[in-house]
Amino acid sequence: MASISLTVNGDIKLVDVIPETPLLWVLRDTLRMTGTKFGCGRGLCGACTVHIDGEAAHSCITPVEYAEGKKITTIEGLARDPQNPLIRAWLLEEVSQCGYCQPGQIMTAAALIAKRTKPTDADINSAMSGNLCRCGTYTRIRRAIQRAATWELRR
Repeated sequence: MASISLTVNGDIKLVDVIPETPLLWVLRDTLRMTGTKFGCGRGLCGACTVHIDGEAAHSCITPVEYAEGKKITTIEGLARDPQNPLIRAWLLEEVSQCGYCQPGQIMTAAALIAKRTKPTDADINSAMSGNLCRCGTYTRIRRAIQRAATWELRR
């Protein structure tokens, strides 16, 4: 066990965990932040996506020790702003069906929009390729990203 200091959604959290523990389990089990989902445990589905220093990362394969001293943003952090263009677009486009993958989808899309203010279809395909949706809402996801990017330019 080690004491690890994490900055999660702007708050400093001190956790006593095994340094190799996946960040996902520290967020969910230690910090009780259950918005980030467990999907595959192998970094293949994207349900566990968070931001580490602004980059989308699969928290199921990221050791917590890697995140020490870095800024971690989870879906809970993104949702603090009810006027967040991406969350608004997600609702207006009625993206969610079962909703399980949606936190990871939104976090990946947010990282894309932060880097590419006018993402092309190719940009969206590339960025979102690591996120799976069993319900197949990919067309609505694309529309929501395009809509949010347009709003983001006006903020």
